[in-house]
Amino acid sequence: MVAHKMKYAAFVLAVGSAAMLPGRVLAQAPSAGLPTDFGGGTNWVQRTVLELYIQGPNGAAIDGTALITLSRMNGQVYTQMTAKAGYLHLSDVPPTEYKVVVVAPGFGKATKDIDATSHGAGIVKVTIQLKATEEEEEAITDLELSSLPPKAQKATGRAIEALRANKLPDARSHLETANRLAPKSAEVNYLLGIYSKQMNDRVQAKSYWTKALELYPKHYRSLLSLSQELLSENKADEALPYLSRAVQTEPTSWRAHAIYAEAYLHQGSTEEAIQQAERALELGHGQAAIVQRYIAAALAKRGEKDKAVSVLQAYMKDNPTDASAKKQLENLKLSSTEKTQVGEDVEQPVALADVTGLASSWLPPDVDERVPTVEPGAACQLDEVLRQTGKRIEELVGNVDRFTATELVSHESINKWGISSSPEQRKYNYVVSVQEVAPGFLNVDEYRSNNTNTALDFPGGVETHGLPAMVLIFHPYNVGSFEMSCEGLARWNGGLAWQVHFRQRKDKPNRIREYRLGMDGPAYPVAMKGRAWIAADTFQITRLETDLIAPIPEIRLIADHTAIEYGPVQFKNRKVNMWLPQSAEVYYDWKGRRVHRRHSFNNYLLFSVDDRQEIAAPKAAQEMLANPPSGPGTSRR
Repeated sequence: MVAHKMKYAAFVLAVGSAAMLPGRVLAQAPSAGLPTDFGGGTNWVQRTVLELYIQGPNGAAIDGTALITLSRMNGQVYTQMTAKAGYLHLSDVPPTEYKVVVVAPGFGKATKDIDATSHGAGIVKVTIQLKATEEEEEAITDLELSSLPPKAQKATGRAIEALRANKLPDARSHLETANRLAPKSAEVNYLLGIYSKQMNDRVQAKSYWTKALELYPKHYRSLLSLSQELLSENKADEALPYLSRAVQTEPTSWRAHAIYAEAYLHQGSTEEAIQQAERALELGHGQAAIVQRYIAAALAKRGEKDKAVSVLQAYMKDNPTDASAKKQLENLKLSSTEKTQVGEDVEQPVALADVTGLASSWLPPDVDERVPTVEPGAACQLDEVLRQTGKRIEELVGNVDRFTATELVSHESINKWGISSSPEQRKYNYVVSVQEVAPGFLNVDEYRSNNTNTALDFPGGVETHGLPAMVLIFHPYNVGSFEMSCEGLARWNGGLAWQVHFRQRKDKPNRIREYRLGMDGPAYPVAMKGRAWIAADTFQITRLETDLIAPIPEIRLIADHTAIEYGPVQFKNRKVNMWLPQSAEVYYDWKGRRVHRRHSFNNYLLFSVDDRQEIAAPKAAQEMLANPPSGPGTSRR
């Protein structure tokens, strides 16, 4: 019997009928907190009141929010604030010259210089009129079907399912329907190319991908597909222009740089091959480790055989089962001829061959595979973003004793071809307790029950734990354990959000996640990386994505990807508005079992210390709190 427990109430896999170990982990506050003073500028004797009016193209005040950045003329950011309904009032502003930058959803960025020096202590009123965003082509890195007519979407979706299942006649029929309904769709032409390749009609495949690029020159997957096909024909010179365009379209994609390295290697340009391979490693981290084989091949071709052997040996330590790399290393040691150094032994890695196919599409891209688009030139003050976000998380912990919700779970198993099973549905009464049990110590417990007598009725006996606690990464007690970087300002769900990347620090203890095997078995810390979208006006976390930094071979955990969407929940009885999980997508590959699971939450009800006697908990919740269930996957104090 096996139980997987995750430390500090993050994601948990609980397997079998063994009892779940206590879900509580105490997080010690760091000795030094975040800076508390983020003020900027010099104290002035005279101050100015600044009123900004943000208008749309029609001259009316814009709806929604806009991010305002006020900078001095030397480039120093004075302040960043959010205007609502087209208005922002700033008092006590030093009278000097400023540059105002306005970013609002649905409009182009606007910049205006203002001179407040001549107004003394008066009021400066500034009107900034925004222009409608010009239609820009969007880099498509995944299958984007939302722009297709509904019937074309349906036909394309069925074609994808048929391609994954290798039902090529069905795929052809659905693609013909989609192409008739949307003849100018780059996506449909791309899929027709995939179909033709599976039919071994490579000439026709290239024709479709070429047409897709005529319709949309930045179609990333068509650029890579065409490049790889040309490389398979030993036409590196023809592939390089397409790869250059792919890298320009998606400069943060490690896969594009990896294939670029292969193309240069085929061409004999060793310096460029090494440069592109190293860039792929930088972007893809451990996921791109396989490109070390390209580096080794380039070094060998350049005559640096010892360095090539050293690179491959280092790669083999972390990838001992890579038979192709083993053969490459053996040939490097045995022969100094160019053929055995660079030729057949440098096969295209399987991980890169999958980039244009459909079999691996069940798992979303790793958070480090590419950086989502952000607004150019929007300055991000990371310390202030983290400080304000930390305050929101502290408010959450301070406001919550317990809350209940109705949880709906949809579970799909994914087979080796990437085809999902029919979804299994579950519904639970869900109770979460969030407490600071002592200064610097946080505790999160979760309980579930349903209408059956089974303590845990999760599909496959694997329970998901800790989704409400993931935001505690940004609590001041924990934020110092992560490397944080602000990637910029993103347009998210019709609003603006700071896009922050985080990664577990090697020199700090891992307090967030741990898997434990059995009641008294060994624990395996799981270091996480991820990305958060933090609302620019409220500093609430609106979305959080996480991935493993590296697989855990000891427990055969290959992948663990979580994406959580947060939204406001209004608790009328206490007049409290909190941001809690609305939905979550969970993907994992554990012991060869691939799973996609979707959680959704509604019917939230808050229980706090000061009004516990005023609101009666649902009967199921009362029973769970009074008698926490024992059995697989349950937390016990």
